[in-house]
Amino acid sequence: MKKFEWVEHPSDIGFRAYGRDLAEAFENAALAFFEVMVDTSKVRLREEVKVEIEAEDEKALLYDWLERFLYLHDAKGLVMSKFKVEKLERSDGSFEIKAKAWGERFDPKKHEARTAVKAVTYHMMEIKREKGKCSAQAVVDI
Repeated sequence: MKKFEWVEHPSDIGFRAYGRDLAEAFENAALAFFEVMVDTSKVRLREEVKVEIEAEDEKALLYDWLERFLYLHDAKGLVMSKFKVEKLERSDGSFEIKAKAWGERFDPKKHEARTAVKAVTYHMMEIKREKGKCSAQAVVDI
């Protein structure tokens, strides 16, 4: 199964990430998010970051998930290339994700900058579940 594919958009960049379950689709959405900005195959796993988010529904969770990585990139200069969702579940009427991500600080000598992401959007966002597979789609403002 492919990890993600690009989704056509006239002015921004969209992607649809796939997984056997929603957790894996979220992992691959984060990978696609960083692929917009850098070649993730050149990102070494030097720093580990823990991510814990709670949101009112799955779309808000996906939005907040990607927004957290945008913050880590913009505020801390991190680029990430590996993601592991340890928990993704509904509890007490909200959705919760606990995960780890690995990467390193952006180095222009090593990481060729691609496209800068300005913001995560809800535009065209969707989450689909089918038997044995899930997808998570998002569009980022560039």
